[in-house]
Amino acid sequence: MKVMSVVGARPQFVKLAAVAAAFGNMEHDHTIVHTGQHYDADLSDVFFTGLSIPEPHVHLGVGSGTHGVQTGTILAALDPVIAAAHPEWVLVYGDTNSTLAGALSAAKQHIPVAHLEAGLRSFNRRMPEEHNRVLTDHAADLLLAPTEEAVHHLAAEGLADRAVLTGDVMVDVCLRIRDKVLRDKATAVLPAFLNPQEPYLFATLHRAENTDHPDRLAALVDALASLPVPVALAAHPRLLARAEDFGIKLDHGSLHISRPLPYAELIRTVLGSRGVITDSGGLQKEAFLLERVCTTLRTETEWPETLRGGWNTLVPDPRELGSRAWPDIVLRPAPKSSRGMPYGDGKAAPRVVRALEDHMSGSQAR
Repeated sequence: MKVMSVVGARPQFVKLAAVAAAFGNMEHDHTIVHTGQHYDADLSDVFFTGLSIPEPHVHLGVGSGTHGVQTGTILAALDPVIAAAHPEWVLVYGDTNSTLAGALSAAKQHIPVAHLEAGLRSFNRRMPEEHNRVLTDHAADLLLAPTEEAVHHLAAEGLADRAVLTGDVMVDVCLRIRDKVLRDKATAVLPAFLNPQEPYLFATLHRAENTDHPDRLAALVDALASLPVPVALAAHPRLLARAEDFGIKLDHGSLHISRPLPYAELIRTVLGSRGVITDSGGLQKEAFLLERVCTTLRTETEWPETLRGGWNTLVPDPRELGSRAWPDIVLRPAPKSSRGMPYGDGKAAPRVVRALEDHMSGSQAR
């Protein structure tokens, strides 16, 4: 079986690590195409080296751009790559511009498309990621759903016959790296400004709705800086660029800025923290898996399972909470209720490969 994985952004590299490892134990031909959507070394190279992912066979180097320009550039660059390789599956991951471009390029060349992490919905149509998810699901031949909730969403859109519940491949990687970090503390270290003996919070902030408006970004930064414990903010390039454009000082008060963290270092930092503050989809889930409370700076989440029992809570605007409520929320104790296993048992990647094998002949017949 010939499978081509199309990836381009940090969360996709984590998922790819699990899938590539599963393919590594089999005789299948697995080709990796890196679009270059995330081209910063801290968001790309460190994940390939740190997670032992094979080097990409093809690197398109598309770089940044508006959503339309970036998607179109990836699509144009992918067409000849897919045509030359003629894989039996094109496997796309998540909800980025690389995901949608990979699905469109393959579908227009009549190559079967499998969508890993299918069926997620935030129901926020202002999110570019939401459009990418929905369009990719409806273009794909096989929908690899991470949760029961995702399967329900696909069924509601008339896609049940293409859906397979595999579990979430990010669980495979997160739990493996967690166990490694706990066994050998030298595998990952905390950012230098953090004292492991004192409480701290870990934060990320990168979504356009939080970073592209100067008043909102300034308010979020001030809210983080006002907290009574240190806040380690792993700064995405988008955040740094917008803060510079708007003249917003990031490193002040309780805020301490670091580069984006390699995956093992991220896991170590979350494990040592009192909790997580983020607008990322993936980090909400990683906090949940690592049993750390999460405060999400959004109006909705595509991972509603994290909200159950209070492990995750949505805070669209800290200013509405008042000066006392905000610290109480982000520093709340971990719930005593069981989290369950809504994202699977950490063995999703082999199920993904089996699903591709089982559905190959039927998909090619479409």
